[in-house]
Amino acid sequence: MANLKSLAKDTAIYGLSSIVGRFLNYLLVPLYTAKMSAASGDYGIVTNVYAYTALLLAILTYGMETTFFRFANKAEENPRRVYSTTLITVGMTSLLFVALVWLNIGWIAPAMGMAYTAHPDYIIVMATVVALDAFQAIIFAYLRYKKRPVKFACLKLLFIFLNIGLNLLYFVAFPALYKTHPDAVGWAYDPNIGVGYVFYLNLACTLVVMLCMYRELQAASWTWDRALLRRMFSYSWPILILSVAGVINQSASQIIFPWVYPGDATATASQLGIYGAAIKIAMIMALITQAFRYAYEPFVFGKSRNKADEAESKRTQAEAMKYFLVFTLIAYLAVLAGMDILKYIIAPDYWEGLRVVPIVMAAEIMMGIYFNLSFWYKLTDKTLWGAIFSGVGCLMLILVNVIFVPQYGYMACAWAGVAAYGSAMLLSYFTGQKYYPMPYPLRDMAIYVLVTAVLSAGALMVDTGNTWINLVWCSFLLLLLVALVVKREHFIDMIRHRK
Repeated sequence: MANLKSLAKDTAIYGLSSIVGRFLNYLLVPLYTAKMSAASGDYGIVTNVYAYTALLLAILTYGMETTFFRFANKAEENPRRVYSTTLITVGMTSLLFVALVWLNIGWIAPAMGMAYTAHPDYIIVMATVVALDAFQAIIFAYLRYKKRPVKFACLKLLFIFLNIGLNLLYFVAFPALYKTHPDAVGWAYDPNIGVGYVFYLNLACTLVVMLCMYRELQAASWTWDRALLRRMFSYSWPILILSVAGVINQSASQIIFPWVYPGDATATASQLGIYGAAIKIAMIMALITQAFRYAYEPFVFGKSRNKADEAESKRTQAEAMKYFLVFTLIAYLAVLAGMDILKYIIAPDYWEGLRVVPIVMAAEIMMGIYFNLSFWYKLTDKTLWGAIFSGVGCLMLILVNVIFVPQYGYMACAWAGVAAYGSAMLLSYFTGQKYYPMPYPLRDMAIYVLVTAVLSAGALMVDTGNTWINLVWCSFLLLLLVALVVKREHFIDMIRHRK
Protein backbone atom coordinates (compact mmCIF):
# COMPACT_ATOMS: atom_id res chain seq x y z
CA MET A 1 0.00 0.00 0.00
CA ALA A 2 2.94 2.35 0.72
CA ASN A 3 4.14 1.85 -2.85
CA LEU A 4 0.71 2.71 -4.21
CA LYS A 5 0.62 5.85 -2.03
CA SER A 6 3.97 6.94 -3.44
CA LEU A 7 2.72 6.26 -6.97
CA ALA A 8 -0.47 8.24 -6.28
CA LYS A 9 1.56 11.19 -4.94
CA ASP A 10 3.79 11.37 -8.00
CA THR A 11 0.80 10.89 -10.30
CA ALA A 12 -0.91 13.85 -8.60
CA ILE A 13 2.12 16.10 -9.15
CA TYR A 14 2.59 15.02 -12.75
CA GLY A 15 -1.15 15.40 -13.17
CA LEU A 16 -0.80 19.07 -12.24
CA SER A 17 1.11 19.63 -15.44
CA SER A 18 -0.86 17.13 -17.46
CA ILE A 19 -4.51 17.32 -16.42
CA VAL A 20 -4.62 20.85 -14.98
CA GLY A 21 -2.26 22.16 -17.65
CA ARG A 22 -4.23 20.61 -20.49
CA PHE A 23 -7.46 21.84 -18.93
CA LEU A 24 -6.09 25.38 -18.97
CA ASN A 25 -4.95 24.81 -22.52
CA TYR A 26 -8.54 23.92 -23.37
CA LEU A 27 -9.20 27.64 -23.05
CA LEU A 28 -7.69 27.81 -26.52
CA VAL A 29 -10.35 25.51 -27.94
CA PRO A 30 -13.27 27.95 -27.45
CA LEU A 31 -10.95 30.72 -28.60
CA TYR A 32 -9.99 28.95 -31.82
CA THR A 33 -13.50 27.70 -32.57
CA ALA A 34 -14.90 31.19 -31.94
CA LYS A 35 -12.32 32.87 -34.18
CA MET A 36 -12.27 30.11 -36.82
CA SER A 37 -15.73 29.10 -38.04
CA ALA A 38 -16.40 25.45 -38.81
CA ALA A 39 -17.17 26.38 -42.43
CA SER A 40 -13.79 28.08 -42.96
CA GLY A 41 -11.85 24.90 -42.27
CA ASP A 42 -9.07 26.77 -40.43
CA TYR A 43 -9.45 24.63 -37.32
CA GLY A 44 -9.28 21.59 -39.56
CA ILE A 45 -5.80 22.76 -40.61
CA VAL A 46 -4.79 23.07 -36.95
CA THR A 47 -6.12 19.56 -36.28
CA ASN A 48 -4.28 18.14 -39.27
CA VAL A 49 -0.94 19.81 -38.48
CA TYR A 50 -0.94 18.68 -34.84
CA ALA A 51 -1.78 15.13 -35.93
CA TYR A 52 1.36 15.13 -38.07
CA THR A 53 3.48 16.58 -35.27
CA ALA A 54 2.33 13.87 -32.84
CA LEU A 55 3.38 11.19 -35.32
CA LEU A 56 6.71 12.87 -36.07
CA LEU A 57 7.47 13.27 -32.36
CA ALA A 58 7.10 9.51 -31.87
CA ILE A 59 9.46 8.91 -34.80
CA LEU A 60 12.06 11.44 -33.66
CA THR A 61 12.21 10.09 -30.09
CA TYR A 62 12.24 6.48 -31.46
CA GLY A 63 11.52 4.87 -28.10
CA MET A 64 14.51 6.45 -26.36
CA GLU A 65 12.46 7.75 -23.40
CA THR A 66 11.53 4.23 -22.27
CA THR A 67 14.98 2.94 -23.28
CA PHE A 68 16.62 5.62 -21.14
CA PHE A 69 14.64 4.48 -18.09
CA ARG A 70 15.49 0.84 -18.73
CA PHE A 71 19.24 1.39 -19.12
CA ALA A 72 19.60 4.10 -16.45
CA ASN A 73 18.13 1.62 -13.95
CA LYS A 74 20.48 -1.22 -14.92
CA ALA A 75 23.08 -1.83 -12.25
CA GLU A 76 25.85 -2.37 -14.81
CA GLU A 77 25.24 0.94 -16.64
CA ASN A 78 26.35 4.49 -15.79
CA PRO A 79 23.15 6.60 -15.65
CA ARG A 80 24.93 9.82 -16.57
CA ARG A 81 26.56 8.21 -19.61
CA VAL A 82 23.18 6.77 -20.62
CA TYR A 83 21.64 10.24 -20.35
CA SER A 84 24.36 11.94 -22.38
CA THR A 85 24.40 9.31 -25.12
CA THR A 86 20.62 9.49 -25.43
CA LEU A 87 20.56 13.29 -25.45
CA ILE A 88 23.27 13.64 -28.09
CA THR A 89 21.76 10.99 -30.35
CA VAL A 90 18.23 12.40 -30.28
CA GLY A 91 19.59 15.93 -30.69
CA MET A 92 21.54 15.03 -33.84
CA THR A 93 18.66 13.18 -35.49
CA SER A 94 16.32 16.09 -34.68
CA LEU A 95 18.69 18.56 -36.36
CA LEU A 96 18.92 16.29 -39.40
CA PHE A 97 15.13 16.14 -39.62
CA VAL A 98 14.76 19.95 -39.63
CA ALA A 99 17.43 20.26 -42.31
CA LEU A 100 15.69 17.70 -44.53
CA VAL A 101 12.34 19.49 -44.21
CA TRP A 102 13.89 22.84 -45.13
CA LEU A 103 15.64 21.35 -48.17
CA ASN A 104 12.56 19.48 -49.44
CA ILE A 105 9.73 21.86 -48.56
CA GLY A 106 9.13 22.51 -52.26
CA TRP A 107 7.51 19.10 -52.76
CA ILE A 108 6.41 18.34 -49.17
CA ALA A 109 3.90 21.23 -49.04
CA PRO A 110 2.00 20.33 -52.25
CA ALA A 111 2.03 16.64 -51.29
CA MET A 112 0.24 17.37 -48.00
CA GLY A 113 -2.56 19.18 -49.84
CA MET A 114 -5.15 21.48 -48.23
CA ALA A 115 -3.69 24.97 -47.56
CA TYR A 116 -0.02 24.02 -47.28
CA THR A 117 1.01 24.91 -50.83
CA ALA A 118 0.21 28.56 -50.09
CA HIS A 119 1.65 28.34 -46.58
CA PRO A 120 4.75 26.11 -46.49
CA ASP A 121 5.89 28.12 -43.46
CA TYR A 122 3.31 26.22 -41.36
CA ILE A 123 5.23 23.01 -42.07
CA ILE A 124 8.69 24.49 -41.48
CA VAL A 125 7.70 26.07 -38.16
CA MET A 126 6.06 22.93 -36.81
CA ALA A 127 8.96 20.78 -38.01
CA THR A 128 11.24 22.94 -35.87
CA VAL A 129 8.84 22.67 -32.93
CA VAL A 130 8.62 18.88 -33.13
CA ALA A 131 12.42 18.59 -33.34
CA LEU A 132 12.80 20.69 -30.19
CA ASP A 133 10.06 18.67 -28.48
CA ALA A 134 11.91 15.43 -29.26
CA PHE A 135 15.10 16.79 -27.70
CA GLN A 136 13.19 18.10 -24.67
CA ALA A 137 11.47 14.73 -24.23
CA ILE A 138 14.79 13.22 -23.12
CA ILE A 139 15.35 16.08 -20.66
CA PHE A 140 11.86 15.61 -19.25
CA ALA A 141 12.59 11.89 -18.95
CA TYR A 142 15.74 12.76 -17.02
CA LEU A 143 13.69 14.88 -14.60
CA ARG A 144 11.35 11.94 -14.06
CA TYR A 145 14.31 9.61 -13.51
CA LYS A 146 15.76 12.00 -10.92
CA LYS A 147 12.34 12.11 -9.20
CA ARG A 148 11.89 15.83 -9.77
CA PRO A 149 8.18 16.07 -10.58
CA VAL A 150 7.91 19.66 -9.33
CA LYS A 151 10.30 21.11 -11.90
CA PHE A 152 8.75 18.84 -14.53
CA ALA A 153 5.33 20.28 -13.70
CA CYS A 154 6.60 23.87 -13.58
CA LEU A 155 8.16 23.65 -17.04
CA LYS A 156 5.04 22.09 -18.52
CA LEU A 157 2.84 24.74 -16.92
CA LEU A 158 5.16 27.51 -18.06
CA PHE A 159 4.56 26.44 -21.65
CA ILE A 160 0.81 26.27 -21.09
CA PHE A 161 0.44 29.68 -19.44
CA LEU A 162 2.77 31.39 -21.91
CA ASN A 163 0.97 29.82 -24.85
CA ILE A 164 -2.46 30.83 -23.54
CA GLY A 165 -1.29 34.38 -22.86
CA LEU A 166 0.23 34.86 -26.29
CA ASN A 167 -2.78 33.35 -28.04
CA LEU A 168 -5.12 35.69 -26.18
CA LEU A 169 -2.87 38.55 -27.20
CA TYR A 170 -2.74 37.60 -30.89
CA PHE A 171 -6.30 36.35 -31.37
CA VAL A 172 -8.21 38.76 -29.12
CA ALA A 173 -6.28 41.86 -28.00
CA PHE A 174 -4.20 42.66 -31.09
CA PRO A 175 -7.06 42.12 -33.61
CA ALA A 176 -9.30 44.46 -31.59
CA LEU A 177 -6.58 47.11 -31.35
CA TYR A 178 -5.68 46.73 -35.02
CA LYS A 179 -9.18 47.77 -36.05
CA THR A 180 -8.90 51.12 -34.27
CA HIS A 181 -5.15 51.73 -33.93
CA PRO A 182 -3.35 49.75 -36.65
CA ASP A 183 -0.17 51.82 -36.31
CA ALA A 184 0.15 50.96 -32.62
CA VAL A 185 0.27 47.17 -33.09
CA GLY A 186 1.19 46.84 -36.75
CA TRP A 187 4.83 46.22 -35.84
CA ALA A 188 3.88 43.03 -33.96
CA TYR A 189 0.67 41.87 -35.61
CA ASP A 190 -0.31 41.09 -39.21
CA PRO A 191 -3.96 40.02 -39.70
CA ASN A 192 -3.02 38.22 -42.92
CA ILE A 193 -1.08 35.60 -40.95
CA GLY A 194 -4.30 34.44 -39.28
CA VAL A 195 -4.19 30.76 -38.30
CA GLY A 196 -0.42 30.81 -38.80
CA TYR A 197 -0.03 32.48 -35.41
CA VAL A 198 -1.09 29.18 -33.78
CA PHE A 199 2.15 27.63 -35.03
CA TYR A 200 4.46 30.62 -34.58
CA LEU A 201 3.40 31.08 -30.95
CA ASN A 202 3.96 27.39 -30.28
CA LEU A 203 7.55 27.77 -31.48
CA ALA A 204 8.14 30.83 -29.28
CA CYS A 205 6.89 29.01 -26.16
CA THR A 206 8.98 25.92 -26.92
CA LEU A 207 12.12 28.06 -27.18
CA VAL A 208 11.41 29.68 -23.79
CA VAL A 209 11.09 26.25 -22.13
CA MET A 210 14.34 25.21 -23.80
CA LEU A 211 16.13 28.12 -22.15
CA CYS A 212 14.84 26.99 -18.75
CA MET A 213 16.49 23.58 -19.16
CA TYR A 214 20.07 24.78 -18.95
CA ARG A 215 20.74 23.02 -15.62
CA GLU A 216 19.64 19.68 -17.06
CA LEU A 217 21.89 20.29 -20.06
CA GLN A 218 24.79 20.96 -17.70
CA ALA A 219 24.05 17.68 -15.89
CA ALA A 220 24.99 15.71 -19.00
CA SER A 221 28.58 14.52 -19.29
CA TRP A 222 28.35 15.07 -23.07
CA THR A 223 30.04 11.77 -23.79
CA TRP A 224 28.76 9.58 -26.58
CA ASP A 225 29.14 5.83 -26.10
CA ARG A 226 28.74 3.97 -29.40
CA ALA A 227 28.71 0.51 -27.82
CA LEU A 228 26.07 1.62 -25.32
CA LEU A 229 24.00 3.13 -28.13
CA ARG A 230 24.04 -0.18 -30.02
CA ARG A 231 22.69 -1.96 -26.94
CA MET A 232 20.06 0.73 -26.48
CA PHE A 233 18.98 0.52 -30.12
CA SER A 234 18.50 -3.23 -29.86
CA TYR A 235 16.00 -2.50 -27.09
CA SER A 236 14.43 0.64 -28.54
CA TRP A 237 13.64 -0.23 -32.14
CA PRO A 238 10.57 -2.31 -31.24
CA ILE A 239 9.56 0.53 -28.89
CA LEU A 240 9.81 2.86 -31.91
CA ILE A 241 7.36 0.69 -33.82
CA LEU A 242 5.20 0.50 -30.71
CA SER A 243 5.25 4.28 -30.24
CA VAL A 244 4.59 5.08 -33.89
CA ALA A 245 1.76 2.59 -34.02
CA GLY A 246 0.36 4.06 -30.80
CA VAL A 247 0.41 7.60 -32.17
CA ILE A 248 -1.04 6.41 -35.45
CA ASN A 249 -3.85 4.90 -33.41
CA GLN A 250 -4.41 8.35 -31.88
CA SER A 251 -3.71 10.64 -34.83
CA ALA A 252 -3.97 8.66 -38.07
CA SER A 253 -7.66 9.43 -38.43
CA GLN A 254 -6.86 13.16 -38.62
CA ILE A 255 -4.08 12.43 -41.12
CA ILE A 256 -6.01 9.95 -43.29
CA PHE A 257 -9.31 11.85 -43.27
CA PRO A 258 -8.33 14.49 -45.90
CA TRP A 259 -7.18 11.73 -48.25
CA VAL A 260 -10.36 9.59 -48.17
CA TYR A 261 -13.24 11.98 -47.37
CA PRO A 262 -15.29 12.61 -50.54
CA GLY A 263 -15.46 16.39 -50.47
CA ASP A 264 -13.57 19.46 -51.68
CA ALA A 265 -10.71 20.93 -49.65
CA THR A 266 -12.89 23.36 -47.68
CA ALA A 267 -15.60 20.81 -46.85
CA THR A 268 -12.99 18.26 -45.82
CA ALA A 269 -11.19 20.74 -43.57
CA SER A 270 -14.56 21.78 -42.10
CA GLN A 271 -15.56 18.20 -41.18
CA LEU A 272 -12.09 17.49 -39.82
CA GLY A 273 -12.29 20.64 -37.72
CA ILE A 274 -15.64 19.58 -36.24
CA TYR A 275 -14.22 16.18 -35.31
CA GLY A 276 -11.01 17.70 -33.95
CA ALA A 277 -12.92 20.16 -31.76
CA ALA A 278 -15.35 17.54 -30.42
CA ILE A 279 -12.67 15.06 -29.37
CA LYS A 280 -11.05 17.74 -27.22
CA ILE A 281 -13.86 17.11 -24.74
CA ALA A 282 -13.04 13.40 -24.76
CA MET A 283 -9.35 13.97 -24.11
CA ILE A 284 -9.74 13.86 -20.33
CA MET A 285 -9.05 10.14 -20.66
CA ALA A 286 -5.79 10.85 -22.43
CA LEU A 287 -4.85 13.32 -19.68
CA ILE A 288 -5.44 10.77 -16.92
CA THR A 289 -3.47 8.14 -18.81
CA GLN A 290 -0.61 10.53 -19.45
CA ALA A 291 -0.37 11.64 -15.82
CA PHE A 292 -0.42 8.00 -14.71
CA ARG A 293 2.23 7.07 -17.28
CA TYR A 294 4.65 9.79 -16.16
CA ALA A 295 4.66 8.42 -12.61
CA TYR A 296 4.12 4.72 -13.36
CA GLU A 297 6.98 4.15 -15.81
CA PRO A 298 9.89 5.13 -13.50
CA PHE A 299 8.01 3.50 -10.60
CA VAL A 300 7.83 0.09 -12.30
CA PHE A 301 11.33 0.16 -13.76
CA GLY A 302 12.75 1.30 -10.42
CA LYS A 303 11.18 -1.67 -8.62
CA SER A 304 12.46 -4.04 -11.32
CA ARG A 305 15.99 -3.69 -9.91
CA ASN A 306 15.11 -6.00 -7.02
CA LYS A 307 14.18 -9.43 -8.40
CA ALA A 308 13.33 -10.71 -4.92
CA ASP A 309 10.29 -8.42 -4.82
CA GLU A 310 8.91 -9.60 -8.16
CA ALA A 311 5.80 -11.24 -6.65
CA GLU A 312 5.00 -8.14 -4.59
CA SER A 313 5.65 -5.94 -7.64
CA LYS A 314 3.16 -7.98 -9.66
CA ARG A 315 0.49 -7.62 -6.99
CA THR A 316 1.10 -3.88 -6.86
CA GLN A 317 0.82 -3.56 -10.64
CA ALA A 318 -2.38 -5.59 -10.65
CA GLU A 319 -3.92 -3.35 -7.98
CA ALA A 320 -2.74 -0.26 -9.87
CA MET A 321 -4.50 -1.55 -12.98
CA LYS A 322 -7.77 -1.92 -11.06
CA TYR A 323 -7.61 1.56 -9.56
CA PHE A 324 -6.64 3.05 -12.90
CA LEU A 325 -9.71 1.47 -14.46
CA VAL A 326 -11.97 2.60 -11.59
CA PHE A 327 -10.93 6.24 -11.81
CA THR A 328 -11.13 6.36 -15.61
CA LEU A 329 -14.64 4.90 -15.49
CA ILE A 330 -15.66 7.53 -12.96
CA ALA A 331 -14.17 10.20 -15.21
CA TYR A 332 -16.00 8.72 -18.20
CA LEU A 333 -19.37 8.96 -16.47
CA ALA A 334 -18.52 12.43 -15.10
CA VAL A 335 -17.91 13.75 -18.62
CA LEU A 336 -21.21 12.29 -19.82
CA ALA A 337 -22.95 13.82 -16.79
CA GLY A 338 -21.58 17.26 -17.56
CA MET A 339 -21.92 17.15 -21.34
CA ASP A 340 -24.63 19.85 -21.40
CA ILE A 341 -22.11 22.20 -19.80
CA LEU A 342 -18.86 20.90 -21.30
CA LYS A 343 -20.17 21.38 -24.83
CA TYR A 344 -19.71 25.13 -24.37
CA ILE A 345 -15.95 24.54 -24.58
CA ILE A 346 -16.46 24.61 -28.34
CA ALA A 347 -18.56 26.98 -30.47
CA PRO A 348 -22.15 25.93 -31.32
CA ASP A 349 -21.37 25.30 -35.01
CA TYR A 350 -19.08 22.45 -33.86
CA TRP A 351 -21.69 20.74 -31.61
CA GLU A 352 -22.78 18.24 -34.24
CA GLY A 353 -19.54 16.37 -33.51
CA LEU A 354 -20.38 15.75 -29.82
CA ARG A 355 -21.78 12.30 -30.64
CA VAL A 356 -18.22 10.98 -31.00
CA VAL A 357 -17.27 11.87 -27.41
CA PRO A 358 -18.45 8.66 -25.63
CA ILE A 359 -16.86 6.51 -28.34
CA VAL A 360 -13.50 8.29 -28.24
CA MET A 361 -13.43 8.17 -24.42
CA ALA A 362 -14.04 4.41 -24.50
CA ALA A 363 -11.13 4.04 -26.91
CA GLU A 364 -8.89 6.10 -24.61
CA ILE A 365 -9.73 3.86 -21.64
CA MET A 366 -8.72 0.84 -23.74
CA MET A 367 -5.49 2.60 -24.61
CA GLY A 368 -4.79 3.21 -20.91
CA ILE A 369 -5.40 -0.45 -20.10
CA TYR A 370 -3.10 -1.42 -22.96
CA PHE A 371 -0.38 0.81 -21.52
CA ASN A 372 -0.75 -0.91 -18.14
CA LEU A 373 -0.52 -4.30 -19.82
CA SER A 374 2.58 -3.30 -21.77
CA PHE A 375 5.03 -3.67 -18.89
CA TRP A 376 5.27 -7.43 -19.13
CA TYR A 377 7.23 -7.22 -22.40
CA LYS A 378 9.18 -4.13 -21.33
CA LEU A 379 10.38 -5.78 -18.11
CA THR A 380 11.25 -9.03 -19.87
CA ASP A 381 12.98 -7.19 -22.75
CA LYS A 382 10.53 -8.74 -25.24
CA THR A 383 9.61 -5.39 -26.75
CA LEU A 384 9.04 -6.97 -30.16
CA TRP A 385 5.67 -8.15 -28.84
CA GLY A 386 4.66 -4.56 -28.22
CA ALA A 387 5.49 -3.70 -31.81
CA ILE A 388 3.33 -6.61 -33.02
CA PHE A 389 0.33 -5.67 -30.85
CA SER A 390 0.46 -2.00 -31.77
CA GLY A 391 1.04 -2.89 -35.41
CA VAL A 392 -2.14 -4.97 -35.46
CA GLY A 393 -4.04 -2.12 -33.80
CA CYS A 394 -2.61 0.35 -36.29
CA LEU A 395 -3.66 -1.83 -39.21
CA MET A 396 -7.18 -2.09 -37.80
CA LEU A 397 -7.41 1.70 -37.47
CA ILE A 398 -6.20 2.37 -41.01
CA LEU A 399 -8.56 -0.20 -42.51
CA VAL A 400 -11.62 1.12 -40.65
CA ASN A 401 -10.79 4.69 -41.71
CA VAL A 402 -10.13 3.87 -45.35
CA ILE A 403 -13.18 1.62 -45.70
CA PHE A 404 -15.78 3.52 -43.68
CA VAL A 405 -14.86 7.25 -43.70
CA PRO A 406 -16.14 7.76 -47.28
CA GLN A 407 -19.59 6.58 -46.12
CA TYR A 408 -19.79 7.54 -42.45
CA GLY A 409 -17.41 10.50 -42.19
CA TYR A 410 -15.75 11.27 -38.88
CA MET A 411 -17.93 8.76 -36.98
CA ALA A 412 -15.76 6.08 -38.59
CA CYS A 413 -12.71 7.82 -37.14
CA ALA A 414 -14.13 7.43 -33.63
CA TRP A 415 -14.97 3.73 -34.01
CA ALA A 416 -11.59 3.09 -35.62
CA GLY A 417 -9.96 3.99 -32.29
CA VAL A 418 -12.10 1.44 -30.46
CA ALA A 419 -11.15 -1.25 -32.99
CA ALA A 420 -7.46 -0.37 -32.76
CA TYR A 421 -7.03 -0.15 -29.00
CA GLY A 422 -9.45 -2.98 -28.31
CA SER A 423 -7.53 -5.43 -30.49
CA ALA A 424 -4.12 -4.38 -29.10
CA MET A 425 -5.44 -4.58 -25.52
CA LEU A 426 -6.80 -8.11 -25.91
CA LEU A 427 -3.71 -9.40 -27.71
CA SER A 428 -1.41 -7.95 -25.04
CA TYR A 429 -3.45 -9.42 -22.18
CA PHE A 430 -3.68 -12.99 -23.46
CA THR A 431 -0.06 -13.12 -24.61
CA GLY A 432 1.18 -11.49 -21.40
CA GLN A 433 -0.65 -13.99 -19.21
CA LYS A 434 1.28 -16.73 -20.99
CA TYR A 435 4.78 -15.23 -20.66
CA TYR A 436 4.45 -13.02 -17.56
CA PRO A 437 1.24 -13.89 -15.69
CA MET A 438 -0.26 -11.14 -13.54
CA PRO A 439 -2.92 -11.55 -10.81
CA TYR A 440 -5.37 -9.01 -12.21
CA PRO A 441 -8.68 -8.83 -10.25
CA LEU A 442 -10.75 -9.49 -13.37
CA ARG A 443 -14.03 -10.12 -11.54
CA ASP A 444 -13.95 -6.74 -9.77
CA MET A 445 -12.90 -4.97 -12.95
CA ALA A 446 -15.68 -6.62 -14.97
CA ILE A 447 -18.29 -5.54 -12.39
CA TYR A 448 -17.15 -1.91 -12.60
CA VAL A 449 -17.19 -1.94 -16.42
CA LEU A 450 -20.67 -3.52 -16.56
CA VAL A 451 -22.15 -1.10 -14.02
CA THR A 452 -20.60 1.89 -15.81
CA ALA A 453 -22.00 0.68 -19.14
CA VAL A 454 -25.52 0.45 -17.68
CA LEU A 455 -25.28 3.85 -16.01
CA SER A 456 -23.85 5.42 -19.17
CA ALA A 457 -26.75 4.08 -21.19
CA GLY A 458 -29.08 5.70 -18.65
CA ALA A 459 -27.25 9.00 -19.05
CA LEU A 460 -27.30 8.94 -22.86
CA MET A 461 -30.84 7.65 -23.38
CA VAL A 462 -32.67 9.92 -20.94
CA ASP A 463 -33.11 13.48 -22.22
CA THR A 464 -35.76 15.56 -20.48
CA GLY A 465 -35.17 18.60 -22.65
CA ASN A 466 -34.11 20.59 -19.57
CA THR A 467 -30.37 21.07 -19.02
CA TRP A 468 -30.55 21.23 -15.23
CA ILE A 469 -32.83 18.21 -14.86
CA ASN A 470 -30.49 16.27 -17.14
CA LEU A 471 -27.55 17.36 -15.01
CA VAL A 472 -29.23 16.26 -11.78
CA TRP A 473 -30.16 12.87 -13.28
CA CYS A 474 -26.67 12.21 -14.61
CA SER A 475 -25.08 13.37 -11.36
CA PHE A 476 -27.26 10.87 -9.51
CA LEU A 477 -25.99 8.10 -11.79
CA LEU A 478 -22.41 9.22 -11.17
CA LEU A 479 -22.95 9.13 -7.39
CA LEU A 480 -24.24 5.56 -7.70
CA LEU A 481 -20.97 4.51 -9.34
CA VAL A 482 -18.86 6.35 -6.76
CA ALA A 483 -20.86 4.76 -3.93
CA LEU A 484 -20.30 1.31 -5.42
CA VAL A 485 -16.54 1.92 -5.63
CA VAL A 486 -16.34 3.26 -2.06
CA LYS A 487 -18.26 0.26 -0.72
CA ARG A 488 -16.43 -2.46 -2.66
CA GLU A 489 -12.97 -1.02 -2.07
CA HIS A 490 -13.62 -0.39 1.64
CA PHE A 491 -12.37 3.19 1.41
CA ILE A 492 -14.31 4.26 4.50
CA ASP A 493 -12.78 1.43 6.54
CA MET A 494 -9.33 2.44 5.30
CA ILE A 495 -9.90 6.05 6.41
CA ARG A 496 -11.11 4.91 9.83
CA HIS A 497 -8.10 2.62 10.18
CA ARG A 498 -5.71 5.50 9.45
CA LYS A 499 -7.37 7.54 12.17
